[in-house]
Amino acid sequence: MSVNKEIKRITTHILQKMKVDGEKISMLTAYDYSMARIFDDAGIDILLVGDSASNVMAGHETTLPITLDQMIYHAASVVRAIKRCFVVVDLPFGSYQGNSKEALSSAIRIMKETGAHGIKIEGGEEIIESVKRIISAGVPVMGHLGLTPQSIYKFGTYAVRATEETEANKLIEDAKLLQEAGCFAIVLEKIPAVLARKVAETVEIPIIGIGAGKYVDGQVLVMHDMLGINKEFKPRFLRRYLDLYSQIYGATQSYINDVKAKDFPNENEQY
Repeated sequence: MSVNKEIKRITTHILQKMKVDGEKISMLTAYDYSMARIFDDAGIDILLVGDSASNVMAGHETTLPITLDQMIYHAASVVRAIKRCFVVVDLPFGSYQGNSKEALSSAIRIMKETGAHGIKIEGGEEIIESVKRIISAGVPVMGHLGLTPQSIYKFGTYAVRATEETEANKLIEDAKLLQEAGCFAIVLEKIPAVLARKVAETVEIPIIGIGAGKYVDGQVLVMHDMLGINKEFKPRFLRRYLDLYSQIYGATQSYINDVKAKDFPNENEQY
């Protein structure tokens, strides 16, 4: 039986049980109260308040500009909406790279000011001390390996990562390090499916994929991509479940036409 029907609140323990039982984990991004409420009611397992808000909510080219204060605003809005799913919040660029003390301070602010259930942090060996310090304070941490958007200027491209043996081996070792440090799950972004499968089989914690194939323990998509609000972004891994851009565009044109034609409001729509 699905975990969705068995429990009232998703926890790290439940997520681990889902991996052991072979039940896939569903995860979406959310940035506001209204959408988070719909996703939670629908039965989503995890909501990620992603630093992708920098792109889809604020229109920036990368995730780098969004601030810790802005992430806290979005996360608090999401948490107020949910009753059962697990809420994870990205530590934004610049809020943890300096040192582990700064990372812990940022994580504590998120937990205290938003009511979220955990944080997500990009990187492996290079940020492992920050991961350990945050977890030692009692904050659940989700790792993120593969394509890490906060490092986009270092990579210089959004192409598939870890296609060469050296980088693939480092990714596997980083996954092991994150597990040993105490991470409850790891996101793998845009890597070969065969490598993602190896990672999922190597570590005991849940592996959530985005562009990492079907052999991992769960999937995550950006809500704007999944719902078809964005039209330009068309990676191979994306499946659009709606075309909200066209529907909203059409509804808006109908509203404009009705106002111009003096058809809205009609006699039944006024006091």
